[in-house]
Amino acid sequence: MLLRHALALAATLVCLAFGAHAQEGPWKLVNPPQPTENNGKIEVIEFFWYGCPHCYALEPELVAWLKHAPPDVDFKRVPAYPSESWGEAAKLFYTLETMGLLPQLHEKAFDAIHKEQINLFNKRQRDEWLKKNGVDPAKYDAAEKSFTVATKLARAKQMTQAYHVDGVPRVVVGGKYYTSSEQAGGASKVFAVVDQLVDMARREQKSAAAPAPAKSAAAKK
Repeated sequence: MLLRHALALAATLVCLAFGAHAQEGPWKLVNPPQPTENNGKIEVIEFFWYGCPHCYALEPELVAWLKHAPPDVDFKRVPAYPSESWGEAAKLFYTLETMGLLPQLHEKAFDAIHKEQINLFNKRQRDEWLKKNGVDPAKYDAAEKSFTVATKLARAKQMTQAYHVDGVPRVVVGGKYYTSSEQAGGASKVFAVVDQLVDMARREQKSAAAPAPAKSAAAKK
């Protein structure tokens, strides 16, 4: 019950954070735009928190979208890190990623928290869950304390601040646009908006790469 109450309170705070902004449409501009690390592809980032029921509701939509995502999209998950109270969730994500366990345990972590009422942010309960899933808690602890995880956590915190993430889930496209379940009108509509934003970013990318038209002979004179 304590975990359920804590998550309900957090969800309320997340909704309040989104509600503090007037809704102007299904997406907004990132201000200021952020540089992307995409090797010429269109970067799509999902900021999320394992404890967020809205992120949990969006996960099946995200998984379905990823199966057919355009080849010029570079997708990344980033655990939002606006405060130390969210740090344990970010540690869980990056520790599992560093151990190569994210593909098989990411969705299970969501299920454990929201279906099974297991507090994965509590070490004792997390260790029991890890053992149940065939993971040595001692190896997990060592990975959690690694330089790799510390570096990723610092980057997540910096990105959360740079993108002014004050509510989750939030999906950012091309470092310039973002949408959410609330803005899109529900989890089932988020990735239709994302596809629209990807198309906008793609057209902007092509326009920026197009050579300038050659000057006419008359213009040169």
